[in-house]
Parts: sequence; C-alpha cells; structure tokens
Amino acid sequence: MSLTSRRPELDVSRMLEDFVPPPHFGRVTFDSYLPDAAQPSQSAAVGALRAFSLRMGQPTVARRSLFRRAAPPEGRAGVYLDGGFGVGKTHLLASLWHAAPGPKRFGTFVEYTNLVGALGFRQAVEALRTSRLVCIDEFELDDPGDTVLMSTLLGELVSSGVFLAATSNTLPEKLGEGRFAAEDFLREIQGLSAHFDVLRIDGDDFRHRGLPEAPIPLQPEALQAAVAGHPGAVLDRFGTLVAHLATVHPSRYGALVEGVPLLALADVRTVTDQAQALRVVVLVDRLYDRDIPVITSGMPVDRLFSEEMLRGGYRKKYFRAISRLVALAHEGMSMVG
Repeated sequence: MSLTSRRPELDVSRMLEDFVPPPHFGRVTFDSYLPDAAQPSQSAAVGALRAFSLRMGQPTVARRSLFRRAAPPEGRAGVYLDGGFGVGKTHLLASLWHAAPGPKRFGTFVEYTNLVGALGFRQAVEALRTSRLVCIDEFELDDPGDTVLMSTLLGELVSSGVFLAATSNTLPEKLGEGRFAAEDFLREIQGLSAHFDVLRIDGDDFRHRGLPEAPIPLQPEALQAAVAGHPGAVLDRFGTLVAHLATVHPSRYGALVEGVPLLALADVRTVTDQAQALRVVVLVDRLYDRDIPVITSGMPVDRLFSEEMLRGGYRKKYFRAISRLVALAHEGMSMVG
C-alpha cells in the first residue's frame, strides 16, 4: 500500500461537516493544557480564552443597517494566538472550540480558502455566517489573492455577529511579510488585524523537551521489515510521494492519509523546491493532526528543508513542520522498537 495510489475526491456535501477539530485535538480542554510555569503568557492566554468563550454566550446586539445584521457583545470579535511552534496554540484553539456554544466551525486556513473555491464566495459566506464561532488554524497569507479574499470574508462574518479565533506564527500586521509585496495590500492586512485582540504565547517547543532532535533513520532493509510487521502500514518512496502531492489539492491531504496506522518514507532527501516544500508542510500537519507515526530511511527528518529555506519568508512554517515530524518520527521508532 502507498499514498501515491490514493486519489481522494472532493465531496462538497461533506465539506462543512468536516470543519471540526482533527482527531489529535478531538478531546482537548483548557484543563488539559499544561502551561509552563516559567512562561506566564501561557496561563494568561488560558484565562483570556476562557473569558472569550463566556463572552460568546452573551446575546448579540442588533444593528440598524441594511447589510449588518448583528454585532457581538462589547469587545473585539476575534482573538489571535501568536507564538512560536510547539507552544500549544492549536491545543488552545481547539479547547476554545469545545468550550464555545454552537454552531461553530474549525478548520485550517487552506481549508477555508478551498471552501470558497468549491462553493463560491457568496455561498461560503452564507454557510459560515450562521456560526457562532469560526476557528482558523495556521493563519498565513502566502499570496495577494488570499489577502483580499480573507479580508473580505472575515469582514462579512464579523458584520454578521460571528466570533473569530485564529492561530499563527506571525503577528497580524506582519502577515505576508517576505512572501509578496505586502505593503501594496496594507489596507487589507490592517483590516484583518482590526478584527483581533492578539494573545502572545511564549515558550519552548513542548514536543521536544528532553528529547534528542531527530531519531536516526532506519536502514532500507529494516524499514521494509517494519512495514511487513505492521498490518496496514503504508510505504512510499519520498521523492515519488512529493511528486504525487502536486496532483492532489492540499485541502485533501487529510483524506489522503486517513486511516493510515503507520507511514514509512523511504530515501528521505532535503527538499530544495519551495512549492514542493510547502506541500510537504501541509502533509506533515495532516499527519500530526491524525497522530500517524512515521518511520524513515535516508536523511534525518530535521534536515528536510534546505538552509536557504530555513532563512526565508516561510521559515516559521518549515520549523513547525520539522518540530511535528520529529515528534511523529519518535512515535514511529517507539512503535517498531
């Protein structure tokens, strides 16, 4: 079995049903988040999000306007969790989702942009504006089109009384920096920023406290033996899988890896093409969401991206992917002994 043999299709009728936290965060709560005592911002973020969830329980205020139907209670309609990778932002975002009254939606940035592409802008707005809360994980602006799209979409949702919550490795006013001429879209970026109160979450990467950076890859024969010893395990040659990702929309990567108990990647090599690297980032996120252990041969997974990429505009995405993939690789090595 291999991921390259899978070609998941888009099921528009199920898209909105799937806007819930992924399995890894399916049962998290504010109480299950363990703040670092050395980082007061983590405890402060929990308290602020608890208060935000309570504010959502208050009634909205009607507005006298042709286009604006309601307004949230006093305070900004959105909360924006900013911080480095591995400080638990997605855990907190999912905890807020679980604590909030419904109806509510939870998805990644790319899943929302894909929803607009599948339904059309107006229909997507109508589908989302009935929500009490819309959570957006991994909020990033990678191109000007996304900037204008999300600025308009979130503006319409806020005008309808929808609460927003987002996570990102980048402050709202810095979105798009180093990726495109963000100054040309300053008005849209400032408009996005105006919807949110920012909660800064400091700390170290919790996934690797006390762990070595990355496990030593298996020899090819050992990789094959591990796959043979685990029913349902999937084996892919890394280069072939990276090429296959170009044929599947990133919003379908979750379906691509659904139900995989163990993923083996043979002959892992450093990715030097930016488009390929960004697809790998999304794949790693979906593997992490679903707690899919990974074993590899070839190069250690913490050398997945080139040094040039780790200094570029997408460096925070790459570091997050490395952090998550190293954690999955440790789980995989424990699984195969």
